[in-house]
Amino acid sequence: MSSVLNVENVSKRYPTYRSNLLRFANWFGASFAPTSEFWASRDISFEMHQGEAVALIGQNGAGKSTLLKIVTGTVRPTSGDVRVSGRISAILELGLGFNPEFTGRQNIYQAGGLMGFSGQELTNLMPEIEAFAEIGEFFDQPVRVYSSGMQARLAFALATASRPDILIVDEVLSVGDSYFQHKSFDKIRQFKAEGTAILLVTHSLGDVKALCERVLLLDKGKVLKDGPPDEVVDYYNAMVAERENSKQTIQQSRDRDGWLKTRSGTFDIVVSNIDLLDRQSLTRVSTAVVGQKLTLRIELEVGRAVPKIVLGIMLRDRTGHVVWGTNTWHTNQALFDQPAGQHIRFDLEFDCNLGPGSFSVTTALTGSDTHLDANYDWQDNALVFDVVNTSLPYFVGSNALQAQIKIAKVD
Repeated sequence: MSSVLNVENVSKRYPTYRSNLLRFANWFGASFAPTSEFWASRDISFEMHQGEAVALIGQNGAGKSTLLKIVTGTVRPTSGDVRVSGRISAILELGLGFNPEFTGRQNIYQAGGLMGFSGQELTNLMPEIEAFAEIGEFFDQPVRVYSSGMQARLAFALATASRPDILIVDEVLSVGDSYFQHKSFDKIRQFKAEGTAILLVTHSLGDVKALCERVLLLDKGKVLKDGPPDEVVDYYNAMVAERENSKQTIQQSRDRDGWLKTRSGTFDIVVSNIDLLDRQSLTRVSTAVVGQKLTLRIELEVGRAVPKIVLGIMLRDRTGHVVWGTNTWHTNQALFDQPAGQHIRFDLEFDCNLGPGSFSVTTALTGSDTHLDANYDWQDNALVFDVVNTSLPYFVGSNALQAQIKIAKVD
């Protein structure tokens, strides 16, 4: 598979000088030293191929947008090299390249021209762009009267009017409504299947796991981690909690079946054992049957007395999407003032109304309804089990709905 983007040792420095005069002098060959400097990107390297989807994640200020601007050529790197094979289409900032006094149609001609389209090409594409944007009569009204969601629709419709070799999307879809977000991601998946390389920046980590084969975690302008979505996304979640709780540690290991186990926390309280049991026989279950009555048994050990203990449980499918979750804060079952050395058992009883496939259990021991307050022991993929369907008619999906199809002849 051929490479369409190659980023090699790219860095971007923003210096600060005592005066603009010294800054201008440096532009013309002088060598005045700056008073300070900020590196938005430092020695970043990665490669992308046809049909590959790569996500950039990281906290605000990590350098994601700067890197995208360097890739698209709107910002020049201080050092390093970017090689692009083919045409790039990018949506970097809401309304970027749009004149607020122009109508949507006029902006398509203006912004499309800057993207390299001829006037005749844009005229031919205009009906498709208008239909995809779905903004009705606003298409011929000034952009200044558009909502942020309407601007996102117009920008995305233009960027995807013709399939590019590389499509770059920077968080802009988060302002759209749910319908347009689904429509846009369907378009992205279609382009990906046809060979377009996708470079995505988003805080929606579920979208990252569903769309991308690879994730780059940026932190302070550097690539902190580069790997498969489950590994990098789970590490990022743990890293965010770690910064709120400086005593935390992060552990990662992959089992022989390929499931990545990520564990983080202070470990003042730990999950000492977790089992999935048949509710009637209390025997361990590794493969459950649709409709089977199950008990998820979680045992914890209190290593140090803390004022409050909350147990959170999440059930995820193979792609990482949350199927169900809750915690004892929301169920009004938080524990208070448990002494050190205490052993506690939780039994979650449920009917296995899940679809065929693999599922994982995430457990979280915290001090409130969020792990950012006090994260004692967070375990992603703490337990993995399979579900098979042996009694219901064939169906697809992650849920076994109690549904019936009824047919009646109507005169």
